Amino acid sequence: QAQLVESGGGLVQPGGSLRLSCAGFGFTLEPYDMGWFRQVPGQAREAVSCMRHHDGSTYYADAVKGRFTMTRDNDTDIVYLQMNNVKFEDTAVYYCATDFESTMGTCREEVYDYWGHGTQVAVSS
Repeated sequence: QAQLVESGGGLVQPGGSLRLSCAGFGFTLEPYDMGWFRQVPGQAREAVSCMRHHDGSTYYADAVKGRFTMTRDNDTDIVYLQMNNVKFEDTAVYYCATDFESTMGTCREEVYDYWGHGTQVAVSS
């Protein structure tokens, strides 16, 4: 059974850094657009960052621009989200997702098809 597995979450102080990882099991991520999304309990899931597979173009939500960086390593087939200068508002469960069609090029939840179970990031002093 194919899976997406996020890791790297945890407790971090405001202003600190954290790197999240996303790995695929049972399928490779390289052919697909990938996205990072986050969700706070009781709220809708929101886009954080998405990357087109064909050219690596990356999109960031306004709330994380200049602080988060999405990368992917095609040799290891791991997708990363580097989170710097984190804020309390970054506290959420972070999910990676795969767009199997990979043609729309939009960073919206509805275009992504397959999701991991999430990793918790808690920003607290």
